[in-house]
Amino acid sequence: MDSLTHVVLGACIGEAMLGRKIGRKAMAWGAMAQSLPDIDFVAGFWMDLPSELLAHRGFTHSILFAVLATVTLSLAADRIHRPHDISFRRFNGFFAVEILTHLLLDACNNYGVGWFEPFSDFRVSFNSVYVADPFFSVVPGVCFLVLAAVKGMPHAKRRRWAMAGLWAPVVYFGYTVINKLTIDLSVREKAKEMGVSYRRYFTTPSPLNSWLWFVVLEDGSGYSVGYRSVLDGDRPLRLTHHPKGDDLLRPVADHEEVQKLKRFSQGFYTAQRWGDTLVFNDLRFGQVVGWEDGRNPFVFHYFLSHPEENRLVVQRGRFALWSMRTPLIMYERIVGER
Repeated sequence: MDSLTHVVLGACIGEAMLGRKIGRKAMAWGAMAQSLPDIDFVAGFWMDLPSELLAHRGFTHSILFAVLATVTLSLAADRIHRPHDISFRRFNGFFAVEILTHLLLDACNNYGVGWFEPFSDFRVSFNSVYVADPFFSVVPGVCFLVLAAVKGMPHAKRRRWAMAGLWAPVVYFGYTVINKLTIDLSVREKAKEMGVSYRRYFTTPSPLNSWLWFVVLEDGSGYSVGYRSVLDGDRPLRLTHHPKGDDLLRPVADHEEVQKLKRFSQGFYTAQRWGDTLVFNDLRFGQVVGWEDGRNPFVFHYFLSHPEENRLVVQRGRFALWSMRTPLIMYERIVGER
């Protein structure tokens, strides 16, 4: 999830679990602990971009890191708040909830997280929640602002605000899981009805919502991509085929840069020529307003010929080509008017 969501959610957990014991400081501990796994961004200052992509959400998002960080933070909190009547076990439980919540939420995005590092480089990606979904974050955000701004509020009332900030995203999270299962079932059924063969597939939410989903079906020559709404019902899949383009990568296939990009993409990639530039696309991040035109470029496009132009490669195309009409067009696609 985005950093702001981790902060406000962590603060609400802090208030709910330790607010009675240490007051408003519980929110600060919660926000800090929930954000701690993202400390890996610091390593990126000394890495080339492909290495940074693999390092992000790697070891600091592992179960081993969660254990080490939980114990370390518990020792620190136990010492800082002396004298107190909080058991070390309770501190452990609190910090474990905070960090494991971060690891779970990030695994629900399409980036992938290294739960099992350093023992395995397998990345976990459930593709059920968009990385920045306002419907997930708005209630805990409001509750955080109230808790942070209002002083002198009785603890019982503060805890009710904190619990509201937790239950709302839990309910919405469950709703996104239902949507994910619905879309996956729909894609498999429609592909079978239409005679679309595929080796593997994935679905992931389009930006800022859980109703319109990006669909990728891999076949022998490339990928059929499109968008599917939870409200599409019996409508057929509308797909656009994109060749994989491995022949374009053959001259550079043994380059370390390309190998890292392939690994990062989990095998869902295409290669293209844009003029004199060789481009590597990671399909997992969707297309630039692809619900308007299935031929639009992919959000993640890495310039192999000009690596100096690859700053913010994951974010570069996410909202490119958006206009004032884009949300309306997305809404019309969700409800089936397009």
